[in-house]
Amino acid sequence: MTYEKLQISTPKPVLSWANHELGSQEIQMAKNVASLPFVFKHVALMPDVHLGKGSLVGSVVATKEAIIPSAIGVDIGCGMAAVKMPFVCEQLEGKLKKIRLEIEAAIPVGFNENKEIDKGVVNWQGWRDFKQLHPGVQRLDGKAMKQLGSLGGGNHFVELCLDSKNQVWLMLHSGSRHIGNMLAQCHISTAKELAKLADTRLPDLDLAYFVVGTPEFEAYWRDLQWAQNYARYNREVMMARFKRIVEKHLAGGKPTKPILEVNCHHNYAEKEVHFGEQVYVTRKGAVRAREEDYGIIPGSMGAKSFIVKGKGNHESYCSCSHGAGRLMSRNKAKKQFTIDDLVEQTKGVECRKDKGVLDEIPGAYKSIDQVMNNQSDLVEVVATLKQVVCVKG
Repeated sequence: MTYEKLQISTPKPVLSWANHELGSQEIQMAKNVASLPFVFKHVALMPDVHLGKGSLVGSVVATKEAIIPSAIGVDIGCGMAAVKMPFVCEQLEGKLKKIRLEIEAAIPVGFNENKEIDKGVVNWQGWRDFKQLHPGVQRLDGKAMKQLGSLGGGNHFVELCLDSKNQVWLMLHSGSRHIGNMLAQCHISTAKELAKLADTRLPDLDLAYFVVGTPEFEAYWRDLQWAQNYARYNREVMMARFKRIVEKHLAGGKPTKPILEVNCHHNYAEKEVHFGEQVYVTRKGAVRAREEDYGIIPGSMGAKSFIVKGKGNHESYCSCSHGAGRLMSRNKAKKQFTIDDLVEQTKGVECRKDKGVLDEIPGAYKSIDQVMNNQSDLVEVVATLKQVVCVKG
């Protein structure tokens, strides 16, 4: 599929790779963003697009001279990591439950944090710049240190997967934890205050922005990069623990060299050149997919996931979707599905099957196959994975 141009009248067009009708709220959100004066060229919507706060999840917005903190959201640097290991399916026999329990013991989930702090975490170079971060987070250094190497909640997960050739893959999804959330909230509230003071006319206060060259922009951009680095390193710390657990069971504890490693954000902003101009590209629920870029597009906890390589499609600002995208809200999923449905839909997966993860049931998500069909012009599939163990946040 290629994109369609939405039939809406906005100063900048909106190109959509989604094959489903957008609801009235989603259309309004797209209109709001596309009508901002500093938006560059057009707005791109990915196949998994759905409602967010201020801007749609699954949107790619390029801007000149300004940036919108809410268009990145509160889980700064949220993303995926995957590692292809030199192991095969047969080596896992009879070991799945043990592996799951050890992952749960080694990687804190939900609101939990590490009781002991890894040496690598203490020595992380990002701590050197902590004092420069927003004053509103200065008392959080201890918590940020304890949470580095923790999963968080919601749709974050750790999965042991097999590809179609029965090779073993490790995969996880997480972001910048409490510190990233607090940094985002501090800056979003500053942007809103500035908009009110300047009497800026905005279609939605959640689209309050910072202008390039102002101290507020500089402070946000610095904190954003810090939180993105924290999120990336958070995934590295967890992946190293996960890898050691799998090596213990499949290689007698001997360190092994991965065949392929991927670590990519899907909630972030970066300076990039598009259509010959330097712009700020905000991807909210989207992965960068330049030619040769590896990306990860997970399905839900009972569905396939994909390792992809970008095709460098310029109309999408070299981007692709970040997953299947929710079909229904968490509350709706809890009302609509039962534990029996969850058991049925996660057959063959070693995972929790209780009401604590009911809102993450595969039925609450869009079809990942459909999402992939819609972006054949954005990415090529390198590997198709199916999880055999899933640990939810």
